[in-house]
This record gives sequence, C-alpha cells and structure tokens, in this order.
Amino acid sequence: MSKPNPIQDLRARADAFWQVRTEQERKLLRIAGIVVGAGLFYSLLIDPALSGRAALHKSLPELHQQAAEMQNMAREAQALQSQNTIAPTPMTRENLNAGLAARGLTPQSVNVTGEYAKVQFNGAQYAGVVAWLDAIRTESRIAVVDASFTAQDAPGVVNGSLTLRQGAR
Repeated sequence: MSKPNPIQDLRARADAFWQVRTEQERKLLRIAGIVVGAGLFYSLLIDPALSGRAALHKSLPELHQQAAEMQNMAREAQALQSQNTIAPTPMTRENLNAGLAARGLTPQSVNVTGEYAKVQFNGAQYAGVVAWLDAIRTESRIAVVDASFTAQDAPGVVNGSLTLRQGAR
C-alpha cells in the first residue's frame, strides 16, 4: 500500500469543496480572493515603498542643511589653515635646559647653533627623553633630525645623542 501524497490530498479536498459550491458562491469566492490578493499586494509591496519615499522626502531638507553646514565648516577650516600661526619661541640653550630640568633630565651637553641643537645624555631615562621630545615637538615645533641611543645595564636607562632642528612643520 502506497502512502498518499499530502499535496494531492489537499488538492482533492479543495476540489471537493469547490464542486459542492453553487455558481454564485464560486463567483463571490473568486471576487473575495482577488480582493484579498490585491490587499496583500498593496500592504506588502506598495505601501512600504510609498511610506519610505515619503519619509525620505521629509528628511531631504534636513540632509541638505547638514551638507551645507559641512561645506561651510570645510571652507572655514581651509581658511584657518592658510592663516599664519603664532611663531614658536626660538630654540635657545636656556629653553632646552629648562624643558629638560622640568622633566628631571640632566644632559651631558647642549650646543645650539642657529636652528640646530645637539643634545647628549649619559644615563638618562628613555621614557623621560621621549616625553621631552614630544613636548618640544608640539610646543616649539622642534623636530629630531638624528638620534642615537645606546641601552645601559639598568632597565630604561640610555646614553644618547640627539640632533634637533627648529623649523616650519
């Protein structure tokens, strides 16, 4: 005995249901099916598209306003970038020694010639030297041209030689 197919069983039941209906009932059922199908089509496909379009149309002026503000800020940033900034204080032996002393560093020697400086350390804390270099880079626009470090036996202690230059960015 073979097992009945559920789809064929369902189709047979629907066919039997349809056959016992009168022509007028069949016509009403067809119309009701068309109305339900059209309602589903509208509610699943048309309405979300229309409401999404309306929401986008509503938010468009705000987005235009934000874009205009961003363009104004970009123009302002570009104008500020082209303005002259305050020149940093010139690099002097006294300024370098004061910055080193503020970070607890004692250099072996500091020689300043024009816009260049040569600083030598013996037994300095590497973290302190790096912090000092970062500070003079941001505050006085002094950059490292050449650096040479030699690690010592104690952790974090180095001997070093730095060549610094003060100049434009």
